[in-house]
Amino acid sequence: MTDHHPPLRSFGRLKSRPIKPRQAALMAARLPGLRIPAGPVDPAALMPGAAEAWLEIGFGGGEHMAAQAGRHPGVLILGAEPFVNGVASAVRHIDEQGLENVRLHDGDVRDLVARLPDAGLARIFILFPDPWPKARQQKRRLVQPELVADLARTLKPGGRLRFASDVASYVDQALERFLANPAFAWPAERADDWRRPPADHVTTRYEEKRLGDCAPVFLDFVRLPFP
Repeated sequence: MTDHHPPLRSFGRLKSRPIKPRQAALMAARLPGLRIPAGPVDPAALMPGAAEAWLEIGFGGGEHMAAQAGRHPGVLILGAEPFVNGVASAVRHIDEQGLENVRLHDGDVRDLVARLPDAGLARIFILFPDPWPKARQQKRRLVQPELVADLARTLKPGGRLRFASDVASYVDQALERFLANPAFAWPAERADDWRRPPADHVTTRYEEKRLGDCAPVFLDFVRLPFP
């Protein structure tokens, strides 16, 4: 009998500065209603009548997620983020903007992805994930073959997945891992396709800090039809 080891944690700290009392009160009041329930996820039950469902993995402070939700009120947007301060920030954005089409998972996204239905998502965003830049740390990076396979299962044919990073080694690794899975194609034709932010991109707080070792790179993959 082999031992089952949980996947390595792909994120760093869970909390930094203390959450301000006003924000903590807002979290207590709003997060229970925003949280994705336990068990299999049914997008139609979370938002009846939604045109489609999107997932943002590691939404940071929630600014990109909230902006996309505001632009697309008919789309159910699921967000996953383990960092408590980021979740608090996202709850504030959702409350201030009166967004009714966002649901949150305040934990490891891999726990959420395992509960999502086959071909239930139309878009996935992985924007500036924890880079783990040192060679000995890279096994902790979120984009691993197992997650890529799980995301392929949840993304419908023709659906799109956007990965963005400003760490060159992570960009190279992510490109290699997504293209190693036959479910994904990368339709880029020229350098501007990955060097320029896509037209619908919303700059994130992390992105503005320019902490990486290269200019931001945007990789947009397409889910190929099922064989």
